This record gives sequence, structure tokens and C-alpha cells, in this order.
Amino acid sequence: MKRIHATEAVELDEGAKCKLGGWLQETKNLGGIAFLKIRDRTGVFQVVVSKEEMEDSFEKTVNIPRESVVIVEGEKKDTDQTEMGFELHPISIKVETEAEKPLPLGVVDKVDAEMGTRFDNRFLDLRKREKRLIFEIRKHLLEGLRDFFSKEDFIEVNTPKIVAAGAEGGATLFDVEYYDQEAYLAQSPQLYKQMLMAAGFERVFEIAPAYRAEDFDTIRHTSEFLSVDFEMSFIESSKDIIDMTSYMIRHALSYVEEHCEKKLSELGLELEIPEYPFKKIPYRECINILKDQGWEWEEEPAIGTEEEKRLGEYVKDEFDTDFFYITEFPTEMKEGTFYAKRKEYDPSLTTYFDLEYKGQELVSGGQREHRYDILVDQMKEIGLDTEAFQIYLQTFKYGMPTHGGIGLGLDRFLQQMLDLPNIREAILFPRDTQRLEP
Repeated sequence: MKRIHATEAVELDEGAKCKLGGWLQETKNLGGIAFLKIRDRTGVFQVVVSKEEMEDSFEKTVNIPRESVVIVEGEKKDTDQTEMGFELHPISIKVETEAEKPLPLGVVDKVDAEMGTRFDNRFLDLRKREKRLIFEIRKHLLEGLRDFFSKEDFIEVNTPKIVAAGAEGGATLFDVEYYDQEAYLAQSPQLYKQMLMAAGFERVFEIAPAYRAEDFDTIRHTSEFLSVDFEMSFIESSKDIIDMTSYMIRHALSYVEEHCEKKLSELGLELEIPEYPFKKIPYRECINILKDQGWEWEEEPAIGTEEEKRLGEYVKDEFDTDFFYITEFPTEMKEGTFYAKRKEYDPSLTTYFDLEYKGQELVSGGQREHRYDILVDQMKEIGLDTEAFQIYLQTFKYGMPTHGGIGLGLDRFLQQMLDLPNIREAILFPRDTQRLEP
């Protein structure tokens, strides 16, 4: 007999014989009868064990350790006393693997363990339904993004993750031993996306890991993260990129809402599908808003983590939305992104923007500089060795269209969407300054 899931058993007629299996969550032994709650990926079903009917194996059955893997063949009985609307009366119960005692981490215990303990035993932590729901929703978020790019005629690409130069300078690069050459883990597919614009692909996207060797210990940063990037050619201004980003966000959220209504409800969440166009606030206006609210800086005014939170609260109060763009970043604020196009009427400003979601930066992007001479000047201005970028630079010599794009942190998007307290909750096996295992 083939094993089925609990939700499939729900559809069977009463009295049907079936085979279910999962992890033993709890046993209630009332003496002559016992109730076993067993969990599979679709739900928790109940098995009723009678001492009279299973005299030879009753004591052994009720002493199976929690979280052991158990396979049960039995007869389905409908009842309104269980979560799934049925219970299983066993013909046979087989312990596939017996869990050791004590468990390093409780799966259904009301008191949660410390984060370090949880991530040291992540396989157990992920058995919790509320944790698994995060990754079921993540699946649909990725599907929604790919669905959007397909509809908008983007080509999915895969660029190298071992690179000879960084897209944003060397301070946050991980060194890699690569035969007899210096190499690094990619911070971003940025340079390759631009090269593909020169190749005539016109619209590309990539969903892939990226790496930042930053010394941090925050709830919003990890050393390895999933980056969602797109690049498009023949644009007229950064507005084209803002519009495409806005459509992408709306589509992804709508897709998740449509496919995860029950899961979101179980987590007590309701998604905001922002109205188009999203609110836009120039960087310098953001600074003035903060000043008007009494915000003070020890040094030069700038928008950091706390300022982002306050601006998010301001926009929510004033405009009833969790989404807004910070635009017209000063050139000095984006000096690491040497490829950023500057405003023609004011070179002290870039065409770059950030999309904020619930007080956190979600997206960064804008129009790129497509003119070779100006690009080289901007690289030299911040002290980059142009010789190290010749493979990249040569693509600008032989016909580069106007272009631009964005990078979005998928893990942070999910964190903000589900109101998770830490970005690590949105990643199966996070990597940070302290964690290289599991």
C-alpha cells in the first residue's frame, strides 16, 4: 500500500484502509486506550490505539519517543473531535526510526529555544509548522517573481559567482583560492547584467546567491543572501526602472496573496498590495522631514537604519502605505556604485533610488552610465584601477544602449512581508559572521 498524506486521507470514504506516516508529535496514554498525534507536511492526524485490540504491542507503542518516524496502516473513521476530521484505527504500526531522548530542541513545546540552539538544530526547528509556512510562502514569492518576468519578456540568466573584480569595490569581498589567480565571491551580478545589455539581450533577470563580507550583527544582514536582479535596455530615464520595479512588487505580492491566503491567515497576516504609483521622496526632502520632526545627527545628516525606520513610520502615518521610494541620492552617497548615472542638470545627484518597505531598504537601483568616457572618469574619481575592469569596460566601446536595473534582497522582502523579527528566519541555513554550520 502506498503512503499518502493526511490531507489526502480526508478525502477518503469512512472505513477506507490507508497508509500514513510522519513524526510522532505527542502520545496521550489513558490506560486502556491511547491517542497518538502524528505530523506530516500537510497536518496532524490522530491514531487511536486500544490495549484490547493491540495487547501485545500496546506498551511498546505508547512508549515510542517523540519525533520518531512512524508508519501506520489502518482504517479511517470520521470524527469531529480531531483537527483533520478523522482518526486512524491501526492495523499495524511501524517505527521507521526511533528518536533519541532527550530532544535537543522541542518541536511543539510552548517555550521556544534560543536562536542559537534553534539554528544549531535547524532540521528540528523547521519541523515546526509556523517555520515551514515561511518557506512554503517563500516558494510562492519566487514563483510570483518568475511569473512577472516571464510576462514582461525577460530572459533568465545565470552569471558567475566566482569573479575577478567586485561590482562595488573590494571592502566587502570574500577572497577565493582560484588556482593561481586572485578571485572573489560575487557581491552582485551587476557588471555581467550590463555586459548582457551590450550583447543585445535587452531584458534579463537573475535570482541567485550573492555574498557580502561585512562585519555586522544585525537583524537585517547576512553574509550570503538571495538576490533578485533585473536589467533592461533602451530606457528613457530611471522612471522606467521605477515603474518596472513597482509592477514587479505589486505582481509578486498579489501572487502570494492569491496562492497563500490560508497560510497568511494562519500566521495572522494580511498583505498590502500598494497602489500605483508608489510615493517618491527625494533624498534631501527625506532629510528635511527628519529635521522637521526633531531628528538630530552627531555628524553630517544621513539616512541610516534608524532614519529609515522613522521615515517608514512617517509615510505610513501620512500616506497609509508601507512602500515608498527615496530618489535623487547625492553622488557622494552612492560613490561605491561607480556605474550610477548622474543627473544631467545636477551631477551632484544620481538617478539612483531605494525602495523602502516597512522602514527597510528593499530595492536599490536606477539608470546606469552607458557612455564609456564618463564611466571611466567616474571610476577614476573614486580611485578604482580601470585596468582591473578592462573586460567590463570594453563592452561600452562597441555600442551600449541606455539601460538600468535593480537588485532586490529576496530574504529581506520575505522578512518584511511576514513581519519576521530577524532576516535569518527567512533563510533555511543562514550564514553570518558567527555561523558557517549547519
